Amino acid sequence: MSDPLVIGLDVGTSGARAVLYTLAGEQIAESHHNYPLETPRPGMAEQDPDKVWAAVARAVAAVAKSIPSGQSVAGIGVSTIFHTLLAVDGDGTPLTRSITWADTRARRQVEKLKKDVDATSFYQRTGCPLHPMYLPGKIRWLREEAPDQFARVASFGSIKDELLARMTGRRVSDRSVASASGLYNLKEGQWDRTILDAVGISPEKLPEVVEPTDTVGDLTKDTAAAFGLPQGTPVIAGAGDGVLSSLGSGAIAPGQMTVMIGTSGATRLATEQPVLDRQGRTWCYYLAQGRWITGAAINNGGLACHWVRDNLLPKPASSAGEFDFATLEAEAEQAKVGSGGVLFLPFLTGERSPYWNASARGVIFGLAAHLGPPHVARSVFEGVSFRMRSIVEALDETAGPTHEYRATGGFTRSAFWLQMLCDVIGKELVLPTVEEASALGAAGLAMIGLGAMKGLDDVARLVAVKPGPTPNADNHALYDRIYQLYLDVYWANQKSFAAIAALQDELG
Repeated sequence: MSDPLVIGLDVGTSGARAVLYTLAGEQIAESHHNYPLETPRPGMAEQDPDKVWAAVARAVAAVAKSIPSGQSVAGIGVSTIFHTLLAVDGDGTPLTRSITWADTRARRQVEKLKKDVDATSFYQRTGCPLHPMYLPGKIRWLREEAPDQFARVASFGSIKDELLARMTGRRVSDRSVASASGLYNLKEGQWDRTILDAVGISPEKLPEVVEPTDTVGDLTKDTAAAFGLPQGTPVIAGAGDGVLSSLGSGAIAPGQMTVMIGTSGATRLATEQPVLDRQGRTWCYYLAQGRWITGAAINNGGLACHWVRDNLLPKPASSAGEFDFATLEAEAEQAKVGSGGVLFLPFLTGERSPYWNASARGVIFGLAAHLGPPHVARSVFEGVSFRMRSIVEALDETAGPTHEYRATGGFTRSAFWLQMLCDVIGKELVLPTVEEASALGAAGLAMIGLGAMKGLDDVARLVAVKPGPTPNADNHALYDRIYQLYLDVYWANQKSFAAIAALQDELG
């Protein structure tokens, strides 16, 4: 009989992807199914766990049909987005939707928390700056704004815990997702009682924490039938999608930075212990086997491009709900470097690193009568690239020096955007040959958990890289000048950001 196979399941912001791999990391089959990110009111960004689950089931069932005759799946590794809150009652029934990383409704609760706890101490204990993205603010919001709902909560978890419970019947949190919650003490390796006291919950209200390489359990009868896999197929806990993107990109050696743009954007460096920034610009989350990922992230990557294409440019010819990236890119390519002096600050869902400003809002600066759609289209690509430069520099100062920059995420399919980012940051990029890095990372943890591999370095060695773009010196010099102006516009609007965010809350 041939060697067994593994499935890497990657549950992201926009959809669920299942990828079938050999133990050598060769991809056999892949399936992706979308679900919506619902924004019913200012600051809200939720997902229906039933819709997420339905997409997961369809994706896994699709790749299960591609299992070659005579082969079987030895296990499933699970990757999910970080920073979600999904509370359940005593029967395990969700009381909330999955409140995602993009949700900023808890801005006021976070400001109150800053009066209750020392923000610097909070960051040093948890590796997570005080920000509405993390669970302390979200839980406080639920306690203050929906007290009846809050009183019924048996467990404050995440979309990861919910999926593992539906797959195996066991509700646990992997240590990676826990470390990115803002509730977990990095040094003590347990839920932080000081933080929990400030939030108003007890440790008993949180899931048991397991290692990312642990087997949570086996597929239940009903789930196995929905997935098209045998009952009893092992499910390995896995980790958060961000840190698994580094593993699946093969970038877990010192000085190997992943530079990712997908729906959001991030930069990451692997470290042997938690590394924090004196200025609090970065975060630090657990990967597995004693390895940590120090990083920085922005909220608005491809999300900003999607919004500009749908709302500011002529309507796409594609069907409803389908992002017409090709037309946006073609429009942008008509404008020269610098977008004619149009600056786009892409803070459509607030912002994370390096300034952690949940009140920041989108700005188009520099519009003039002689400018048109191409300049606006190009400005969103440049605006996101400037945001990426801010976190590349912050991370390099915190956990560098960096000697290699690996570009990952959906933006790598665009030669236009790859070259632009290269010019903006002034660094040569290399490209992993793996497209679905988080899925491969999840599969890699499954391989380790099943005993097919010894450690993370074995998984990283599965990944090859190829050369990417090198910086254009003239473009980089011009972008240096524009970047400084970009920062000036941002800092000049701090009071206005706070005022407009408050007004939007008031107007609904």
